[in-house]
Amino acid sequence: MITTIISDLETVADPVRQKAVNTMFPTSMKYLGVRNPEMKKLIKKWWIEIKEWSPEKLLEFSKELVETRILECNMVACELLWKNKNALRLIRLKDIEDLGQNIDNWVSVDMLSIMISGQAWRENQITSEDVLNWLKSENRWWRRTAVVSTVPLNLRSRGGTGDAKRTLLICEKVVADRDDMIVKALSWALRELSKSDKPAVKAFMKKYDSQLANKVKREVYTKLKTGRKNG
Repeated sequence: MITTIISDLETVADPVRQKAVNTMFPTSMKYLGVRNPEMKKLIKKWWIEIKEWSPEKLLEFSKELVETRILECNMVACELLWKNKNALRLIRLKDIEDLGQNIDNWVSVDMLSIMISGQAWRENQITSEDVLNWLKSENRWWRRTAVVSTVPLNLRSRGGTGDAKRTLLICEKVVADRDDMIVKALSWALRELSKSDKPAVKAFMKKYDSQLANKVKREVYTKLKTGRKNG
């Protein structure tokens, strides 16, 4: 099945998009250049067969996709797991770290965080301590994973209902981090939380105002005031 998936992806790959990878999201993985609409169509096609698999088989297959070190295959792994909620319920810390073994760009991190790690955290399949440990990594992408994993706690379209305690537990650890990928993730995390708990975000911003990056302050204060990221 993996051979079929790679062949199908290569068939719809866009050479122009492939060449743009170094400006969009540089990665050490092989990038074919498949656009999202084509990816969605292929996933729908593959799902006819894959939906009959056991959750255990799907989880192991997703890890095999990741091991191809093709960026699109890493993306497909997350998409397939998201479509099978029983497979998602199997996921534990080791599974997330296996699925994230290649993360070296914001696209891979955000898919893993929104579809996999954040969901597992919300459902207590991993602990807050597990997520905090990612923040201790020298790998900026695992630190970003920790921050973006707060988003599904609050994102209604992904099942979030609001969780200021766990969200701010992570956010307070990165207020002084000036890595651009972390700054952007922190802004996103706080803006998403503001939709369900604006007072908590206001209090956080007031407490850490002198330590926060200007970008975070600009975007979050604008969100609190106008409901939008940018004024």
